Amino acid sequence: MSSSSNFFKSQQPSQDFKEFLSTLPREKGFSKDSLYRYHYQGFWYVEVLLEAVISCQEHFQAADSDVFVASTPKCGTTWLKAIAFALLNRRRHPATSGDHPLLSSNPHDLVPFLETGFYGSRKALDIASFPSPRLLSTHVPHSSLPESMRSGSKCKIVYVARDPKDALVSEWHFLAKAGVLEMTMAEAFGQFCEGLNSYGPFWDHVLGYWKQSSENPKRVLFLKYEDMKARPAAEVRRVAEFLGCPFSAEEEEAGEVDGIVELCSFEALSGLEVNKKGKQEVTGIDKSAFFRRGEVGDWKNHLSPEMAKKIDRIVEEKFSESGLFL
Repeated sequence: MSSSSNFFKSQQPSQDFKEFLSTLPREKGFSKDSLYRYHYQGFWYVEVLLEAVISCQEHFQAADSDVFVASTPKCGTTWLKAIAFALLNRRRHPATSGDHPLLSSNPHDLVPFLETGFYGSRKALDIASFPSPRLLSTHVPHSSLPESMRSGSKCKIVYVARDPKDALVSEWHFLAKAGVLEMTMAEAFGQFCEGLNSYGPFWDHVLGYWKQSSENPKRVLFLKYEDMKARPAAEVRRVAEFLGCPFSAEEEEAGEVDGIVELCSFEALSGLEVNKKGKQEVTGIDKSAFFRRGEVGDWKNHLSPEMAKKIDRIVEEKFSESGLFL
C-alpha cells in the first residue's frame, strides 16, 4: 500500500476553527490521519475538507463565465473534467493535436478542486491568478456551495452521478490506494448506507443537484455515468450544447466529437505516463489512484447479494420520485 497522502495528515487549523469543530456532531472517520468526520449543514466531512469548504463559502465569488464540474467522489469526476476541458479549449487545442494539454497533464491539475485547491490551510493555488473563464470542480453539496455559485451569478455546473454501489466500491479502492483507509469493505458499506461517507449522504448530494437541474436547467446539467459509458458521443454533445459551445457542422464532419471521446476515454487517459507516475499537485495522492477500472457494474465483484439488496432498497426509498438508478 502506498504511503499516506500528505493532504489528509493532521496540521494545525486556527483556534477558532478548532472551537467550532467541538460544537459539531462527529463520527469515526475512514482514515489513519483523520480520526473523525463532522456533520455540517446536513453532510459529513473530514476536518481538512470542512475547513476548506467553510473558507470557500466565506470568500469565493463566482463569475458569470465560471464553469464547474461537480460530483460526489469517484463518480466519473476525472473523466468529466477531461471532457469539459477538451470542449472549452478545443479552438486552441483540437482533440487530435499531438500536443494537447491532456496528453501531458493530469485532469485534476488542469481542472482543480475549488474548495481544496484554493481554500483552507492546505491550499496550494491562488484563485486570483487563475485565468478567466475559469473551469473548476467541486464535491461540495449544492446546498453548501458559496452563495454566488447558487444564486448570485450565471455560472454553470455540470454534475455527474453514478450507481451508488459502484461509487462505494470505487471510493473504497481509491482511499486504499491513497494509503489512508483503515476500514474493511463491510465497514465502509455500513457507513455508506448510514450516509457517513465523505460529502455524504450520497442520496442527498445527488438529489440536491438533480432538483436544481430540474428547476434551473440553464444553470445545472445532470449527467449519469452509465449514460456516458453507453453513448459517450451523445453525452459530449449534450455538455457542449449546455456550455454554449455546440459543435459546428464543420467540426462534426472533421470528427472532432469522436476525437474528444477518444482523447478523454478511460483507456487513453489511464495509459498516459503522466497519469501513471507522480503525485497530484494539491493532494499529494498518486496519480495512478485516479484510474482503476472505469466500468459499470464492477460492484458485483466486491459486494455480496445482501449488500446490493440493501443499497437497492435505500435507492428505491430515496430516489422513488426522481426515478434515478431504479
